[in-house]
Amino acid sequence: MKVERLLKLKGNEIFSIEPEATVFEAIQEMDKKNVGALLVVQKEKVAGIISERDYMRKVILKNRSSKDTTVAEVMTRDVCYVTLNELVNECMALMTEKRFRHLPVIEDGKVLGIISLGDVVKTIIDEQDHEIQNYERYVRGWN
Repeated sequence: MKVERLLKLKGNEIFSIEPEATVFEAIQEMDKKNVGALLVVQKEKVAGIISERDYMRKVILKNRSSKDTTVAEVMTRDVCYVTLNELVNECMALMTEKRFRHLPVIEDGKVLGIISLGDVVKTIIDEQDHEIQNYERYVRGWN
């Protein structure tokens, strides 16, 4: 399955924050939206991504204050992304290799959505279930 279809199935709502916001505000927004990461957007361009993992490693473990630290100070700046034509299996490989859980979908400089590792795993499992059901129907047709 391609990323385009996955976004159509799951939706393409994008949650973001500005780099000047505090990490505390970012964590509040993640909690409110029940997500593990936010895109960091400045002037309609992706400047980075901030995740729960960034908070843990760059704020908590460094004994910093989330209310005094800006998102820009701890966000991941090198954001990997995919396009609509990527295959979900390729996204899984990229996320596994690079060890991250959130992947923006960008086409022609425009953010179209964000997919999580959970979205990818669910899609792959659903595809496999569908293939198994088709195989079982095929086998039953021979009996």
